[in-house]
Amino acid sequence: MIRRLLSVWHARNLEFVRDRGTLVFTLLLPVSIIVGMAFIFGGPPRPLFKVGVIGGPAAARADAFLKTQYVQFIAVPSAAAGLRDVRRQRIDLLLGPGNPPQYWVNTDSPKGYITEKLLLAADPAAAREPVSGKAIRYLDWLFPGILGMNLMFSCLFGVGYVVLRYRQSGFLKRLNATPLSAFEFLSAQVLSRLTIIVLVTTALYAAVGAMIHFHSAGSLALLLLILVLGALSMIALGLTIAARFASEELVNGLLNLLTWPMMLLSGVWFSLAGSPKWVRWVADALPLTQMLHAAREVMLYGAGIGAIAPSLAYLGAVTLVFLSFGAWSFKWRI
Repeated sequence: MIRRLLSVWHARNLEFVRDRGTLVFTLLLPVSIIVGMAFIFGGPPRPLFKVGVIGGPAAARADAFLKTQYVQFIAVPSAAAGLRDVRRQRIDLLLGPGNPPQYWVNTDSPKGYITEKLLLAADPAAAREPVSGKAIRYLDWLFPGILGMNLMFSCLFGVGYVVLRYRQSGFLKRLNATPLSAFEFLSAQVLSRLTIIVLVTTALYAAVGAMIHFHSAGSLALLLLILVLGALSMIALGLTIAARFASEELVNGLLNLLTWPMMLLSGVWFSLAGSPKWVRWVADALPLTQMLHAAREVMLYGAGIGAIAPSLAYLGAVTLVFLSFGAWSFKWRI
C-alpha cells in the first residue's frame, strides 16, 4: 500500500513540476504581492491630515504652513471640486491662493478643527470661509467596493472555470462538430453570466439597503448601466484567460494574478489618494477601478452620466478588446 501511495505521490509531483506555467505562478505570485505591498505601504509614516490646495502647493502663498510635518498637501483642480471634498470630509481643509491665503474648513469635522489651528499658528492672517456637511460613512464608501469585489470574483472565476471544465471534459470538442462558432459560444457564456450577475447584485443592493440604509444620492438607472458595463469587462477578461489554456493550475494562477492586484489597488477597501503616481496609473488601468469610481461618484455624490463618461467609455473599450481577442484566440480542443 505504501509503495502504491508513494508512486501516485511521485507522479503527481512530477506532473506539477513539469507544468512550467503553474510552477512559475506558484512561486512568483506571493513574491509579487509582497513586493507590491511593500512599495505601496512602505516608506515614511503616513500623514495625519489632508489639505487640498487649489492649483497645487506651488500656487499657495502659505509657505510656513506648507512646511508643516504630517500634513499631506493635495493639488485640487478647482474650488468647486475642493469644496465638495471638504463638505464630505474627504480632505480636512481647502487652501486657496492669495496673500493672506483664503481657506475653507468644515465646521462639522474634528480633523478640520485641528488642521485649522495648525494653519492659523503658521499664518494668523488667513481668511476663513466656513462650510458644513456630514462625512460619508466608511460603510457607505465601502459598500460599492464589496459589491464590485464580489462581481469580480464571480465573473472571472465563474466564467473561466466553466470554459476550462468544458474543455477538459471534451464538451467543447463535441461542440466543435456543430455549426456553432466560437463567437456565438462565447457570446452565450457572456450573456448567461451577465444575467446572473445583474440579478444577484441587484438583489444584494436591495437587501443590504433595507438592512443598513446606506447613502445613495444618484440615479438607479445609471448604477445599472455601470453594473452592466463593469460585469461585461470582467467577463470578457475571464474569457480571455480561459480561451486557450487547459491546465487548471495555470488558469487558477492567471486568475489570481488578475484578482489580487484589482482587490488591493482598485479602491475596494481604501482610497489610493496620496499614493505614488505610478500606483495610481496602474490602478486606473484596472477595470474594477473605473467601475468603482463611477459607482461611488453616482452613489455618494449624485454624479450624472457626463461626470462618469470617461469611466464608462473605458469599460466599454476593455470589453470589446478582450471579447475580440478571446474569440480570435479561442481553442475548442486541448
